[in-house]
Amino acid sequence: MKYILRPFYIIYQYLIALPLALVLTVFTSIFTICLYPWRNTEFVHKEQQFWSKSMCRLMLLPVHVDGLEHIVPGQSYVFVSNHQSMFDVWVIYGWLPVVFKWLMKAELRKIPFVGTACKAAGHIFVSRKNAKASFESLQLIEKQLVNGVSTVIFPEGTRTKDGKLGRFKRGAFQIALDLKLPVIPISLSGCYEVMPKGAWTVHRHPIHMHVGEPIDLGQFAEPQEAIEYVREKVALNIK
Repeated sequence: MKYILRPFYIIYQYLIALPLALVLTVFTSIFTICLYPWRNTEFVHKEQQFWSKSMCRLMLLPVHVDGLEHIVPGQSYVFVSNHQSMFDVWVIYGWLPVVFKWLMKAELRKIPFVGTACKAAGHIFVSRKNAKASFESLQLIEKQLVNGVSTVIFPEGTRTKDGKLGRFKRGAFQIALDLKLPVIPISLSGCYEVMPKGAWTVHRHPIHMHVGEPIDLGQFAEPQEAIEYVREKVALNIK
């Protein structure tokens, strides 16, 4: 049956879902830019959550989340997640109930409206080709992690090409160590099946987000030991 419905779903994506998503993205970007002085407020965050949830709902994607009870309101965290698809961003943005800043690749700055809105929201762009610029980006994000503001980072650095969990880079963990913040692992499942890297259409598939327990990196003797431990926790809950 799903193969019979697939052509209709593709037509729906291009004729209905994508035009609505584009309009919603433009209005959300303008809203975020205009409310720049209040970017860390719950009100602005709720509006951005609405945009993200709408992107998934327009594509008729069922999203299930568990583990939110591990998050203490008012506490800043470093969230680290596996990176399966562009839908990872909308799932985390939509269902993670905290104000946070992304550490995102510099290329996203060039997207019309979106790049300006991300800058206005306080998200930090990082260049993967310039070590000095990357270091400065880490310093910028650290300055924002106060009063319950958190950060979300994909430590793999890029989307998986085959659905498998890649090697974790050190940046997210350095931030947590510098600021003595707990790390919370996020495990995303189903996003790769929805839209793998290089795909041009969405496949309807359930998405699951598991939010793990906070991890104190101070318990580890070596940074690499902490990185591998967190990676194992992320991998354990990928379905």
